[in-house]
Amino acid sequence: MSTIADNLSTLAARIRAAALAAGREPAAVQLLAVSKTKPAAAVREAFAAGVRDVGENYLQEALNKQAELTDLPLTWHFIGPIQSNKTRAIAEHFAWVHSVDRLKIAQRLSEQRPVDLPALNICLQVNVSGEASKSGCTPEELPALARAISALPRLRLRGLMAIPEPTDDEAAQQAAFARVRELQASLGLPLDTLSMGMSHDLEAAIAQGATWVRIGTALFGARDYGQP
Repeated sequence: MSTIADNLSTLAARIRAAALAAGREPAAVQLLAVSKTKPAAAVREAFAAGVRDVGENYLQEALNKQAELTDLPLTWHFIGPIQSNKTRAIAEHFAWVHSVDRLKIAQRLSEQRPVDLPALNICLQVNVSGEASKSGCTPEELPALARAISALPRLRLRGLMAIPEPTDDEAAQQAAFARVRELQASLGLPLDTLSMGMSHDLEAAIAQGATWVRIGTALFGARDYGQP
């Protein structure tokens, strides 16, 4: 049975190969370890293997892990849907938020970000596949939303995040990620981040410019949704 360190080594090789195939520097692509449903001990093991950035989908689960791992210099990213009543804790406990899709949420994060912390790094989630079950603003809503959020204090708009409709067709994967890249370029803002690609499609995402790939299963193993 492979360890988290083994898995991280395999992922690093995949990322490097995909970046080089796309004519990109491997260092331009960063791995975000998504530890949803995994215990703090697994994050600690990942840290020992070299992970420094951790993504969480559920606020209470994240806060519990943060409390257990205060001794580790981890950078925490919130990547799940955001309810209005959760914005204060997110603004106080995370360095990045990848899943902003409404101006109201961004305004609350801006107002609630502690003044003694650096600006909160923000990615706008865009629903490029038009799936009713997915969060994210529409491509049509994106320009006005990006302009409004880029003007808010205490936030730093970094780029876009997307979770395209899953498919095993690499051409379809690439087309969806290319759409995200093109949307970002069309905004005309100084953005440097594309948060896209997961365990099954990171190669296609990297080919289209991903700077963060969000990896859970391929790093930590299958998720256990039976855990509380």
